[in-house]
Amino acid sequence: MRLPGTRYQEHGWEQVRKLLGHCSLQAFRQCDADLLLDPSRAAESLEWYADAAGRLLRDHARRARGEAPGNSYGDSAAELALVLLYELQAQTADWAAFLGALAAEHARSGAFWREESGQGMLRKKVNDMFAVLRDKVDSDNYQVATGQPCSPNKIYTYRMLDTAYREIAQLFANWEHNAVQVGAILGRELHGFPIEVRQMRCVADCRAEWLIRWSETLEQFGGAPGPLHTRSKRFASMKNNPGKIAAMLREIGDYEELSSNQDGDWQLDEAESLSWMEDLWRVADEAQKVAEAEVCPSPRKAGLAALQGEALPVRLAVFQVLLGPADDSYPEEWLEPGSGELPSMARLAEMAGISVPTLRKRRNELIEKLKYGLNAEAGSTR
Repeated sequence: MRLPGTRYQEHGWEQVRKLLGHCSLQAFRQCDADLLLDPSRAAESLEWYADAAGRLLRDHARRARGEAPGNSYGDSAAELALVLLYELQAQTADWAAFLGALAAEHARSGAFWREESGQGMLRKKVNDMFAVLRDKVDSDNYQVATGQPCSPNKIYTYRMLDTAYREIAQLFANWEHNAVQVGAILGRELHGFPIEVRQMRCVADCRAEWLIRWSETLEQFGGAPGPLHTRSKRFASMKNNPGKIAAMLREIGDYEELSSNQDGDWQLDEAESLSWMEDLWRVADEAQKVAEAEVCPSPRKAGLAALQGEALPVRLAVFQVLLGPADDSYPEEWLEPGSGELPSMARLAEMAGISVPTLRKRRNELIEKLKYGLNAEAGSTR
């Protein structure tokens, strides 16, 4: 699911979650239990955890698990995990809640994490902590992107509706094997191919009444009440508010259509990118000779000046796209000692003191300036 500003709501979250759990378990094996169980040392334990888990996440950044896609915007699982770890240091209440859960379980079961069976329990508590945090982060970013209020609970509701749509879509796709349930969802008995199967092409086409009836059918066909029909108060008001459901489904669908149309806008063709860089180096010397005082700087010079005026991590992010993570022209001090390549986006963002999305936005802006400058220069010489 995509929504404005969000990064953690797509299927890649599973890879992020697994990576955070894996690295957290490794980190906790190195930790003194007394540190985690002493609430007065919460700040100290969070600092330790962020440092230990951060090192492990960076170690995994170039491995298959870390390089796995985290979302459709190009963020890897390791990049998203690191950003969430940084956010945890600002959201100390979530860490305190995690420590409280550890202490409560310790009071019941002792040092449960030292047992093999306790590893799963510890991983679940870590997962729960980051699941809460991801919705906080995405709800904050949604508000920044749209200017509209949004709570973590609303993000959770969006995700529930998107999941419900996908389950309904699966039932519709196999309607012949699920004719009774599909008929109940549509509110009529089926006597042939239901036209609604073709009409529901995306989440925005899913009708609110279908979703409400789908939730009603789950206890009969799935053995457990649907999300709108449990005793939980989280979605209690939704089943009586089809207008709200329809509006939220429509918003999910509209933004997915909008963002999918723009996916390729910033992705540069590799061969073309290399050509731009060759042109860039070719004209760089000439550009230096142009008088500095110029009322209307040329587009090419403006692009070069923009690149030269940026901090090194931002410039390296540009080179990473245009030349790749490894190139013979890179000086040794730019490269990571272990990999011999440029640092990952997460590491560059850390070096620059900004978030990965901010770094990516700045990088893409600079690439566009370079592209515009070189194209304008080529046009003026024709």
